[in-house]
Amino acid sequence: MVETTNDKNSRAPHSDPDEVHDVVVVGAGAAGLSAALLLGRARRKVVVIDAGEPRNAPAAHVHGFLSRDGLPPGILLELGRAEIVGYDVPVLQGRVEQIDHGYYVRMAGGAVLKARRVLIATGLRDELPDIPGVRERWGRDVLHCPYCHAHEVRDQPLVVLGTHPGAVHQALLLRQWSDDIVFLPHTLDLTAQDRAQLEARGLHLIEGKIKHLVVDDDRLRGIELADGHVVPRAAAFLFPRPVPHDELLTRLGCDKNDAGWVVTDRSGRTSVAGVWAVGNVVDPSAQVVAAAGRGSSAAFAINTDLLDEDVDRAVEQHRQAAAAVR
Repeated sequence: MVETTNDKNSRAPHSDPDEVHDVVVVGAGAAGLSAALLLGRARRKVVVIDAGEPRNAPAAHVHGFLSRDGLPPGILLELGRAEIVGYDVPVLQGRVEQIDHGYYVRMAGGAVLKARRVLIATGLRDELPDIPGVRERWGRDVLHCPYCHAHEVRDQPLVVLGTHPGAVHQALLLRQWSDDIVFLPHTLDLTAQDRAQLEARGLHLIEGKIKHLVVDDDRLRGIELADGHVVPRAAAFLFPRPVPHDELLTRLGCDKNDAGWVVTDRSGRTSVAGVWAVGNVVDPSAQVVAAAGRGSSAAFAINTDLLDEDVDRAVEQHRQAAAAVR
């Protein structure tokens, strides 16, 4: 049997070659927990494996999640874990190193879990630009998603750092929350259309490379440029490079698109039979509430897939039993 205490501090399991889980969920963010909740309620034998590295850990609050707006992200996950444990779904602390076809889920430390289906919800990491101060302020007053964070800094002097081509759209969008926005192209080559759009939206462009962030009394005060000029600002936005934690999917041979992201259908089904993937690991734009919804959609599809297999097996067993008494 898998040994675990049903809490966030559960130990890694011991292998039992005779135990088969209906579904092993890898990743305990909103997508993975949401899927586990539905599957647990469907009385499937499910286990969730949590490496304990949520993408939004630096953020103070989750926003845009109906009934949970403003909740600290860690509390949201604690509530989710408590809910699935109530349906006899254990959460195991640990890291999955490999998944073999079959499916054998191999964890760091040597434990192996056998699954009929696998759901990968391992998320992504935000690759930040190499600007002194950015990493230390990330999720505090250096922000990414306007829908997640702009309301909290509305009507304040903001700056958008031109470290990614997506920064132009980000700046145009932020104009909805503040009429005092500076755009620093930094190393970004703006097209004539980019400049026309930014200027038309009332953004102020300041040329020059960024040297570092100016922080005083644990608050962002501005951006210092290479020439020594400081642009006073209360908060900064930048567009990070999303890097999916998709190594497990890649090793399984899941198809990817031209942009390098694993391809799924609307339910999260990958090109590899029995393997689903949801959340930021396949969709960098999915907010917490969207990831949770897609986790539920995947759970519906997985349960249906399992049901089809269960029915086929039952029919075959019924035929064999009938033939034996003839």
